[in-house]
Amino acid sequence: MKAYLDTAVLVAASVADHPHHSQSLTTLQMVRKKTISGHISGHGLSEVYAVLTRTPFTPPIYPVEAWKLLSLNVLPYFQIVTLTSEMYRETIQECAERGWIGGRIYDALHLCCAKRAACDRIYTFNVRHFQQLAPDLADRIGAP
Repeated sequence: MKAYLDTAVLVAASVADHPHHSQSLTTLQMVRKKTISGHISGHGLSEVYAVLTRTPFTPPIYPVEAWKLLSLNVLPYFQIVTLTSEMYRETIQECAERGWIGGRIYDALHLCCAKRAACDRIYTFNVRHFQQLAPDLADRIGAP
């Protein structure tokens, strides 16, 4: 089974005190054990780094530690999905035509990557928003 994990799931899996840590870690471990095939977008990888290094976690996660988490737990196990410039253009245009503002563009890009990778499951804690953006994928979208 191919699974796409969004930023929030990977952040939660990386931070022991996160409220969704155990369920996210279980999903990450399934990817690491190759029970499921993990996918993440290039921008999602960058978002994980940004969130890990800017959120006021206690103790804080410093840049070298964030890199270590990504290089040990994500990069060896996940396929990084990239989009063409045309896919970016189409996704932004769709957001504009539907009147979607702000951070919804990032969710739309996650969904575009999940579609491109033909993922069977899309893991997020933003289930309702993802389903609103991609009703055709609603049955594939869920929390870990």
